[in-house]
Amino acid sequence: MQELQSNGAPNGGGGPEKDESGPQQESQKGRAFLANLVRELFQTEHSARTHPLVEAERLGDTPPARALRAVSSHAEAVLSELPALVGERGLPVSAGGSAVGEAFSALRDHIADHLLSAEKSYRGTLLGMRHGIDLVALIQYVAAAEGDTLLAAWCARWLSERRPLVEAAAGELAWFAARPARATRAAKDSAVAHLLQGLVNGFESAAQQLRRLTALAG
Repeated sequence: MQELQSNGAPNGGGGPEKDESGPQQESQKGRAFLANLVRELFQTEHSARTHPLVEAERLGDTPPARALRAVSSHAEAVLSELPALVGERGLPVSAGGSAVGEAFSALRDHIADHLLSAEKSYRGTLLGMRHGIDLVALIQYVAAAEGDTLLAAWCARWLSERRPLVEAAAGELAWFAARPARATRAAKDSAVAHLLQGLVNGFESAAQQLRRLTALAG
């Protein structure tokens, strides 16, 4: 985890540079930028609370499922403190961001996951959790640039807690590697999911055969 300098900026340089705008305009831009990032944080944390639990339910009592539940539990705690944290700074308490997260979760559960294998669904959840880490790191930089050292420190604490959890979940990819039959099984155990996966696999096999025939003809 990066330590904060006395001005609240993370060590190691790389802080944002001011452009040629005047100080007042620059401050307004920075504030609007931070507000947009906070809205996205509500959406991302909602997904981090919801998707890992759905994934864990499918995996049962397994090491990957336990790693995912730890991330979800942390996101739950974050969502309970986030409204007060941003509200006292005049930043948006984004019900809209949470609603978008809810919509994406429903879309993925009802449509996208029918087409995914268990390991691809797991990797998709990992991708979303890693996005959250990048987002909070960016919020930390912007908060420091805006002089909000308390928000920057909160981000540093979030990163120190979430990163190890996500890294632990990523380490559980080895569990899938040792179980190829389970890894390639449909993420959702339903007739529709198995039918769609069969169709996708059939199309992929046909495409491979067509490429072989094309190569022979050439």
